[in-house]
Amino acid sequence: MREISVELITDTIAQMCIEANCCLNEDVHTALERAKQKESSPIGKEILCQLTENADIALQKNMPICQDTGMAIVFLEIGQEVHITGGLLEDAVNEGVRKGYEKGYLRKSVVEDPFLRVNTKDNTPAILYTKIVAGDNIDITVAPKGFGSENMSRVYMLKPSDGIEGAKKAILETVEQAGANPCPPMVVGVGCGGSFEYSAYLAKKALLRPIGSHSDKKHIREMEQELLQKMNDTGIGPQGLGGNTTVLGVNIESYATHIAGMPIAINISCHVTRHCHKVI
Repeated sequence: MREISVELITDTIAQMCIEANCCLNEDVHTALERAKQKESSPIGKEILCQLTENADIALQKNMPICQDTGMAIVFLEIGQEVHITGGLLEDAVNEGVRKGYEKGYLRKSVVEDPFLRVNTKDNTPAILYTKIVAGDNIDITVAPKGFGSENMSRVYMLKPSDGIEGAKKAILETVEQAGANPCPPMVVGVGCGGSFEYSAYLAKKALLRPIGSHSDKKHIREMEQELLQKMNDTGIGPQGLGGNTTVLGVNIESYATHIAGMPIAINISCHVTRHCHKVI
């Protein structure tokens, strides 16, 4: 049994909150550079150049890539041979978010009640997902999520008879209706199957996959590739000003579901798709 202190968890998450907001992931940067070469619209190409320049400045100056530094989404895969010492895990995670957002001068965007709208002033509480796995490590992913893109996300409870074509229609319509609101080019995470809430979890997890990676299931992989092309054919383009770079990637995760249902969740992300990953 390996002991891991809550202090280590807190300090790690604090640093990850800053890194996720200030350092564009390499796969996203590569996708943007590739998009520059393929973008047909002069305005669209100029915007893509501005996005990469902005990311480079953020990295050099250790400043947020975007003013919306998001609500902290934290995924923990905890080895079953780990014993957490010194306090409660959830408290340690929230303390890490509080410290990170304070130290990094990151915008505090969380309100304590969805109706009363009073700001918590430290960006807590985080959204926390935990999973028990084999081993004696804790695998941590911090994914700050801005709500310009989050607000464009959808969950559909389709009928099994809608089939794969019905799912593709719902996913494509969601992107078309989102338009310029999520600050495209977008990354689209899709969760298929499970239950109402689990499909949304799968969609959020799908956003963590590297851009350019594909499902190992043939029909899902083909669906990802087809939807990517159709989304870029919409002409929405970078920042909604036209072009053929509307979406950088479509990542689809699937899971078993009930015989009477076919939940489909679409979680849209802006081009930044912030996330940081560490193992302790």
